[in-house]
Amino acid sequence: MDRQAKEATVAALHELFARGETVIVTHYAGLDANDATALRRRMREAGAQFRVTKNRLTRLALKDTPHADLADLFTGPTAIGLSQDPVAPAKVLHEFADTHPQLVILGGGLGSQKLDPAAVSQLAKMPSLDELRAKLVGVISSPARSVAGVLQAPAGALARVFGAYSESEAA
Repeated sequence: MDRQAKEATVAALHELFARGETVIVTHYAGLDANDATALRRRMREAGAQFRVTKNRLTRLALKDTPHADLADLFTGPTAIGLSQDPVAPAKVLHEFADTHPQLVILGGGLGSQKLDPAAVSQLAKMPSLDELRAKLVGVISSPARSVAGVLQAPAGALARVFGAYSESEAA
């Protein structure tokens, strides 16, 4: 790789790190080409990227980005998962690592916060943005009669209490 190609690679990675919300760093040694292709496809379907990078160039690209403190994770055969969605890359990589022990999650970054492997695992267990939106729509679109029933229940109980008092005074 000549100097101009390296500079272009560093600039492209710097742009990805500067605008990426989530970065997950992995070791991928032992993954065959079919597994790597399947992982890339799953990441693309989730709206994320999976890229194998050169460690030295990646460390240079990390400077002056919110993920600059991840530089120490780039040793050995590393690859990164990137996305604007905070949960998507963690979820896909965590699920893939469960079935492919060759993929090891080293850590990552969410915004400017550094994540260890346990935090990445916790992030993977959170519902995605689309799942949260679906739940919110479900709550908002619940039948109006159930809301009205909840609102009328205290009034009905109060009416029964007044009725009981009036019957006891009449007797």
